[in-house]
Amino acid sequence: MDVNELLEIAEKQRASRKSIRISCCTAASCASSNADILKKSLTEEIANAGLDHTVEVASVGCMKFCGVGPLVEIAPDGILYQQVTPEQAPAIVATLQGKSSDGLTPLDANHPFFTLQQPIVLENSGKIDPERIEEYIALGGYQQLDRVLHEMTPQQVVDEITKSGLRGRGGGGYPTGLKWATVAKMPPGQKYVICNADEGDPGAFMDRSVLESDPHRILEGMAIAGYAIGADRGYIYVRAEYPLAIAHLQKAIAQAKKYGLLGSQIFESSFDFKIDIRVGAGAFVCGEETALIASVEGKRGTPRPRPPYPAQSGLWECPTLINNVETFANIAAIIRQGADWYANIGTEKSKGTKVFALTGKVCNTGLIEVPMGMSLRTIVEEMGGGVPQGKVKAVQTGGPSGGCIPAEFFDTPVEYDSLIQLGTMMGSGGMIVMDSETSMVDVAQFYMEFCRDESCGKCIPCRAGTVQMYELLTKILKGKASLADLAKLERLCETVKHTSLCGLGQSAPNPVVSTLRYFRDEYLALIEESVGV
Repeated sequence: MDVNELLEIAEKQRASRKSIRISCCTAASCASSNADILKKSLTEEIANAGLDHTVEVASVGCMKFCGVGPLVEIAPDGILYQQVTPEQAPAIVATLQGKSSDGLTPLDANHPFFTLQQPIVLENSGKIDPERIEEYIALGGYQQLDRVLHEMTPQQVVDEITKSGLRGRGGGGYPTGLKWATVAKMPPGQKYVICNADEGDPGAFMDRSVLESDPHRILEGMAIAGYAIGADRGYIYVRAEYPLAIAHLQKAIAQAKKYGLLGSQIFESSFDFKIDIRVGAGAFVCGEETALIASVEGKRGTPRPRPPYPAQSGLWECPTLINNVETFANIAAIIRQGADWYANIGTEKSKGTKVFALTGKVCNTGLIEVPMGMSLRTIVEEMGGGVPQGKVKAVQTGGPSGGCIPAEFFDTPVEYDSLIQLGTMMGSGGMIVMDSETSMVDVAQFYMEFCRDESCGKCIPCRAGTVQMYELLTKILKGKASLADLAKLERLCETVKHTSLCGLGQSAPNPVVSTLRYFRDEYLALIEESVGV
């Protein structure tokens, strides 16, 4: 395929669109509420009403406001309905005929949940059918891959990503361009690109939604990365708990191969790139790079000491580039719009946007993409609408590796460095809201139980330390602890943090440390109660 054929597919797809489009979200969250049945009912009702010549019904990816699904949008009017049931399909069709929409609940398109978002990663989410490559191509898909292959050298691609200021969206925030440059500078030979889709943080569903909603975006980003670093093979490591994401990826890869967008001599160039999927068993530790590599190789997913780093010796001891889903989802947009455009979004040290899964005790739950530097208060109180009852007490970011931020710090901008100063981290993008009824010691125990269960057991500090910390937290919650136990808990946090082998153990104490830092009175109240003070 050449670029002219690609543009021809895009034009043909745009020309085939009917004047009215009913988009039904069938991503995992809405699918769990019978969205598939709803889509089938809508298709049948349109046919029965004789409107199928002018109206099309499409399955699309996540429409972001997940807490009120299934969601249905009618274009071009942009009317969005929430909590639509299969039984309401006739009512949706009736609105197209100018009849009353009684029983349907529209969403306000001017709600801050929507208006404060700045979609880059999610720009196609909810707009295209993720199972049809033609819809991705119609919105400019794969054009940037053609551009880099024919207009840019590999070094120019690396320079563009470096100049953009993009940092890894998997949690650590390592400069993406620097990582690409390190792999690119390794001697010629076999190199690999890996997409880390092993999203395991409780309450996080950002990467899952992107894979379900816009899988070709990831494939294009990986292929561009492969060209930039000199790799001809890529792997997507995704957890088995994401069956819909896996199905969409499998179909997307097959479609891209069919059109010659993956495989040999892509866009009639000398560049070859193939992508395979590796399905993980859901071990949280496999989110760590070296454990992920071991799992891809068919070994037990346990981390190894670094150096050497994967960029030097990774998959099968070859130089390997590993980025997460959201990082790759930014690549095509940066090439299309330019590094300066991307660098002008966000803050000085945290460029671009970030996708968050806004969950917990908050009125509006769902997927949001906001510019870096937006305050927690804006996200939680304006976009999220606050909590249903009482007051917002804290927000937990960064999953088991992060910490809890009390409401008094909600004016803090959400960026890598500011969150670290508060004792937490950006993480992959989970953001869990807690109200005044939440016990912060309970929260710490929950995350410690998670880390205890997910420890691979390779190093003693993590294997034994997380167990001991969990037992101490349980002792405190049962009212059987003393101040000596609290002191022991704090010593354990320091030991596990500084002596564990990988990031899981090193960051496991963070939820405990942050709750002790900001909510120490809750620990002391439970201890004082136990000793009868």
